[in-house]
Amino acid sequence: MKISFVCVLAMLLAPVTAHSQDSRATIDAIPQISVTGRGEIKVSPDRATIQVSVQTRATTAAAAAAENATKQQSVLTALRGLGLGNDQLSTINYNVYPEQRYEQGKEPVIVAYSVTNTILVDVRKLTQVGPVIDAALSHGANMITSLQFYASNTEAARRSAIATAIEKARADAEAAALAAHGSIGGLLEINIGAYSPPPPRPMMMLRAAAAGVAQADTPINPGEETLSVEVSTRWRFIAGR
Repeated sequence: MKISFVCVLAMLLAPVTAHSQDSRATIDAIPQISVTGRGEIKVSPDRATIQVSVQTRATTAAAAAAENATKQQSVLTALRGLGLGNDQLSTINYNVYPEQRYEQGKEPVIVAYSVTNTILVDVRKLTQVGPVIDAALSHGANMITSLQFYASNTEAARRSAIATAIEKARADAEAAALAAHGSIGGLLEINIGAYSPPPPRPMMMLRAAAAGVAQADTPINPGEETLSVEVSTRWRFIAGR
């Protein structure tokens, strides 16, 4: 029974497969013009990520770690005071590094320990970027190692870019057909290329807070990012008479 069922199923599917192949062959036989279009649109970032580091140094690892913990806790408290939740604050690196002195003919000697604790701050309001940097530096952080802007919702922009790409593809197809003394007919095929959102735009920074020195608010300008999409199209070509 199993063999009979498979045979019957194969017989039923065969016409469908043959029809699909025939349809494709028919389309391929039609005179056509293939054109690729690219659509680009500017988007404004609405979020940012900031890497905030506290680096301390002491003669023992324990002392350096203890001082680091105190300062980093002060930084976290200040950032929470700005309204940032725990889901926006995450530790991404913790490093204890022995500093050594080297002398010719002697074994290296550890002279101090450096401890670095880095947190990633996810800022969901760009108006908070400057205050976050200033609060972190004034409460113990001594390095801002990365600032990146990104757009959180790009779907509407992506669709606009697709529409622009198709319009350009059609215009190029019409120009090619006219040059060949013909015109274009209906759209035979369209493929939208893989879409990748614009990468975060980095602004690398390294800034230490000067103790006891008043600082102006940090100015932030996120600028714009370019989102792009490519589409491949095939149009019917109608030869001129």
